[in-house]
Amino acid sequence: MTASTLTLSRPSQPPMLSAVEAVAPSVSPVRRISSQRLLAGERELVIQHLGSEYHLRLTRNGKLILTK
Repeated sequence: MTASTLTLSRPSQPPMLSAVEAVAPSVSPVRRISSQRLLAGERELVIQHLGSEYHLRLTRNGKLILTK
């Protein structure tokens, strides 16, 4: 009797996609800008959006407040 070698192989499977890739595979990274650059040394900035004005203010404690 002769000995023979039996090799088993799994069928190749496509790589798994993460939940984010499965939902939106071509998502661009979110644009970021520092608050210092946005305020440019000032303590308040007015943002115009769809006919309304929003005020972005820097508090004495270094927090940002956005009001309409």
